[in-house]
Amino acid sequence: MSDKVFIDTNLWVYLYSDENKGHKIRQLIDNHFNNVIMSTQVLGELFSVLVKKGFKSKKESKEIISDLMNSFIIISIDGAAVNKAISLCIKYRYRYWDSLIIASACQNDCSILYSEDLQHGQIIENNLKIINSFNAQITS
Repeated sequence: MSDKVFIDTNLWVYLYSDENKGHKIRQLIDNHFNNVIMSTQVLGELFSVLVKKGFKSKKESKEIISDLMNSFIIISIDGAAVNKAISLCIKYRYRYWDSLIIASACQNDCSILYSEDLQHGQIIENNLKIINSFNAQITS
């Protein structure tokens, strides 16, 4: 599969904190391993949640983030992404932080955004499809 995919923060959290849900997320990542795009926003949010909720220690969380940074393409949030996020926030009525994830996926030509929080099946900007990985069959 050559479609670039973006995976929302909450799914990464499940991977490292919930054995049942984490199994399905592992399958999703394995199916798209060479095509996963991550943003610095997702890395920061993941670290914060893992530590704050007590799923992992700060040291363990740092190691997880380092492993992810070595495994996937990491993109930085810039002013263009912020502007795009605000426009998406207004147009689609998502919260700003969700809109920033959507903007990052759009700006990096992802065709799929896996998320649990957003509207399953919705197409954003005629290119990005939101898929709730817990409501859909994971494809390779």
